[in-house]
Amino acid sequence: MNLFQRLKSAARILLQGETIVQKRAQIPPLTAEEVEEIRQFFPRPKFFILGHARSGTTILMRLTRLHPEVHCNYQAHFFTRPPLLKALVNSVEIEEWLTRKSNRWNAGRDLSPLVLRAAADFIMERDAARAGKRIVGDKSPSSTIHGQVVREMHALYPDAKLIYIVRDGRDVLISERFRNFVEDSKFLTPEDRRILEDLKRDQTPFTDGRRSIFTETFLRQIGQRWADDVNEIDDEARRLYPNAYHALRYEDLLAAPFQEMSRLWNFLGVAAEPSLETEIQKEMGQNLDEEWQARRAGDIAGFLPKGKAGNWRNLFTLRDRQVFKETAGEVLRRWGYETSYDW
Repeated sequence: MNLFQRLKSAARILLQGETIVQKRAQIPPLTAEEVEEIRQFFPRPKFFILGHARSGTTILMRLTRLHPEVHCNYQAHFFTRPPLLKALVNSVEIEEWLTRKSNRWNAGRDLSPLVLRAAADFIMERDAARAGKRIVGDKSPSSTIHGQVVREMHALYPDAKLIYIVRDGRDVLISERFRNFVEDSKFLTPEDRRILEDLKRDQTPFTDGRRSIFTETFLRQIGQRWADDVNEIDDEARRLYPNAYHALRYEDLLAAPFQEMSRLWNFLGVAAEPSLETEIQKEMGQNLDEEWQARRAGDIAGFLPKGKAGNWRNLFTLRDRQVFKETAGEVLRRWGYETSYDW
């Protein structure tokens, strides 16, 4: 704000007083009775796939919807990325409309949660109806607001099922780093760009432990974000969805895809047909992200095997390992990626 604008603002406050910004009241959660009512109109069972970005949410979505009874689409971001679904009613004016006493449709209660649930249900069920499937879900990565995602979801979908996929955070960081490089992200700092140019010229120092593909800032920020996401979402999911929560590791999905998908489909209430094993193998043979990166930045795309487990072992320097241990080492142990800090 320049000096003129600041003086103008100060004068307005002196003459008119400080502007009070009104906020709407907290949007209430759906009641059990409202859930039963809305399911009369939108009866398909719902599920949501969450996971930190670059953790295998996309391949899991693609595999999940191979089942003839299960549909899944992606990136609705109902609860995972602002503006959230609740932005549809998140204003004082909308609150007043949906709660006013003369509105005889609301029976004295805020209609906001019903409006939100109906909107999301319609979006998902319309797609499922077109696909001819009776169970429907959304896949949206959850990388920034962590546990809040589960709380927002539970307020509108206490009857849904929640699936969370976890990937070794060290591989997550590498995958996210290369996506930034390939996209030539606007978030790259001058130091990031120097690393990228050096990588394009000579990859050898980055594979023999002499050079890191990371800045320490990136390592700490993204490592902490991964740790917070995994810890908070898993904790909140176990608290709010004790009997409707299924967690799996990306590495286990790679190692035994049919077994992992059989467990997931069983969790959703459908049987894994033997013929689906062939379909799963075929789907896993396609790496759409690898193809996209090769078209976008062929000079570095081949440097990193896409979708593989353990890439970090070839690219983490000793300093990278130490920083990640400090930031997220305990989370690696919690999920069975390491049994100690000696790695």
